[in-house]
Amino acid sequence: MSYGVVNISVLPVRKEPSHRSEMVTQLLFGETYRVLDTYDGKWLKIACCYDNYEGWISEVTHAAITAREYEQWEQAPKAVSLDVVCMATHENHNLPLLFGSTLPHFDGMSFKLMKEKYVFNGTAVTASQANFSAIEKIASRFLNAPYLWGGRSPFGIDCSGFTQVVFKALFIPLLRDAWQQAGQGNIINFVDEALPGDLAFFAGDDDKITHVGIVMKDKRIIHASGKVRIDLLDHFGIYNREKKKYSHRLKIIKRVI
Repeated sequence: MSYGVVNISVLPVRKEPSHRSEMVTQLLFGETYRVLDTYDGKWLKIACCYDNYEGWISEVTHAAITAREYEQWEQAPKAVSLDVVCMATHENHNLPLLFGSTLPHFDGMSFKLMKEKYVFNGTAVTASQANFSAIEKIASRFLNAPYLWGGRSPFGIDCSGFTQVVFKALFIPLLRDAWQQAGQGNIINFVDEALPGDLAFFAGDDDKITHVGIVMKDKRIIHASGKVRIDLLDHFGIYNREKKKYSHRLKIIKRVI
């Protein structure tokens, strides 16, 4: 099995081996993937090690690591970057890191990715420091981030990418798509029983889950729809106060902690 690690700010993953194909997800700095197949010497089919999501990346973005290096990465203590964007420096070269980037061997001022050491001037959290009660504060860092299909960064993010990256900062792994995340956790029967940090899922006319957001206190929800925004939540769904109408129909609420 061949592996790779993301050593750039953000890596687009496409549905088909073509730059014209839709982007289905993104991988952030420090995340790893398995190489499943190749095409035309220019494309690699991969599966992200974090959520097993599959897609194609350009070969020129591939940073190969050995199976042993991957095992060492797996065993390494890690932190997750909490800044919308911050800089890491390696050999006098600056690299912008986005919220949700993985920082192996983080010591508070630097981290190591394989054999390369980076000086880090941002804020990050380790598993032992993660505090679920801060989820509203963490999620709110994405407010007004534009919606982008397949996006997982503050500069473009979709609804399930938003929930996944926020929960990554709490060291709670979620799957990639909304319908997949809906299979995790325990059902909450009534909106009045929902707590901050619960996930609310919404369905279209065909009753298939198409949207997800994070419940906040005072019957509000933060979600990515056009942009990351805060709206009202009740047993019908999401109510958009600006448009004075419901935008999404509630299907189910899950608690994943």
